[in-house]
Amino acid sequence: MSVARLSRSARESVSGLPPAFWWLWASTLVNRLGAFVATFMTLYLTLERGYSASFAGLVAALHGLGGVVSSLGAGVMTDRLGRRPTMLVAQVSTAGAVALLGFMEHPAAIAAVAMLVGMTSNASRPAVQAMLADIVRPEDRVRAFALNYWAINLGFAISSMAAGLIAEYSYLAGFLGEAALTLLCAVLVFVKLPESRPEGAGGAGGAGGAADTAAEDGAAIGLGTVLRDGRFMGIVGLSFLISLIYTQGSLGLPVTMGAAGFAPGEYGLVIAVNGVLIVALQLPVTRFIEDRDPRRLLVVSSLLVGYGFALTAFAGPLWSYALTVCVWTLAEIVNAPTQMSLVVRLSPVRGRGRYQGMYTMSWAVASLVAPLMSGFVIDRWGAGWLWASTGALGTVAAGGYWFLMRGLPSEPDGDPARASAPAPGQPAAPTDPAAERGALPGTAADPGAEPRMVPSTAAAAGSGPGAVSGTAAVAAPAEA
Repeated sequence: MSVARLSRSARESVSGLPPAFWWLWASTLVNRLGAFVATFMTLYLTLERGYSASFAGLVAALHGLGGVVSSLGAGVMTDRLGRRPTMLVAQVSTAGAVALLGFMEHPAAIAAVAMLVGMTSNASRPAVQAMLADIVRPEDRVRAFALNYWAINLGFAISSMAAGLIAEYSYLAGFLGEAALTLLCAVLVFVKLPESRPEGAGGAGGAGGAADTAAEDGAAIGLGTVLRDGRFMGIVGLSFLISLIYTQGSLGLPVTMGAAGFAPGEYGLVIAVNGVLIVALQLPVTRFIEDRDPRRLLVVSSLLVGYGFALTAFAGPLWSYALTVCVWTLAEIVNAPTQMSLVVRLSPVRGRGRYQGMYTMSWAVASLVAPLMSGFVIDRWGAGWLWASTGALGTVAAGGYWFLMRGLPSEPDGDPARASAPAPGQPAAPTDPAAERGALPGTAADPGAEPRMVPSTAAAAGSGPGAVSGTAAVAAPAEA
């Protein structure tokens, strides 16, 4: 590929996005540059403090439990208070909790503060995802999610290598460094990011697409509505299975490598391959897959991540561990923007916080279950059984995506519900009531159409008409 073509491709990947997106992107990058606790907690507890893999798994599970506790509450806050206040509270609280964790000595204190860190760090995720969907046009969302994911992994690649070296000399410096960068992230949000919550999204909230129509007649959307949305909750369940697998990159993998005699810095180099590959391949791969069938993408990526982790059972020298990371990283590059944009598509506009909170909870629950699973399996039967289970989970997830996404309606080209609340830096889109009515569940032009991602448009990204699926009740009573 010529330099001119590469340059043109790069310009097309970043053009047309509003300034607010780039400040959100920058805050994400800064936040991930300080990632330390989630990546090195297991090594900190087992190598630095001398605890067993089971105790390390328990602490990591409590960290995940904190995320479970905060996910739904943060989703409601995102809709009621706004995206910006929720992010500010979460990030300032995270900075304080992470710094405190570095000074804890007693096992009970470590466990309690780790749970607090899980609560605060997870609380900003629904707000970030909802704001991103608010400020970016539907046709740009796959690209925007890919760019944001790219920032996450650019920061992760840098922080993994740096933190791995820092951990060999001082784990406390890693905790304090993450606290400082998280605080800097909060400053960026406070100074540069405007509130993006759609007008009328406070209180009980409304819903986009079909639910918006009902909201205009006085109905409201709450957490019960999310729970009754059959297709969306199915996606949440499959996300949980995929999350169980991915979490082993920071749980089972470091324990396995530590038992094999590798140093923390060597694990840091191996896991940094994940971030480096995503930085190098995320944007070109996203451009390649954006017109592919999302169901097939999710099926293939689920199989690839499951069996990519399963290959760890056969790894020996350092390069072979890095090779397994390459396999499941390719799956992650395909899966992440496809699944995240699908979640936005199925999320009503004025209920995005609640829907994103429920989706975030799938990862939080996985963070709770995965450490208990990995610690127990490794201590009782050995790491080989853990890696075999990842292959089984990937197979189950692939079958679930194939079944659940049958007949997913094609997404319309616009998002009429956005017209009432234009995103910062974006012109308001005209509302088309006829199109909105025609996109209600059961009235789509071709409800049995095969799901497909059209060029430059997130087949899984929109949240306008037709996005409310499954059994979502559009006339539910007001709830949390």
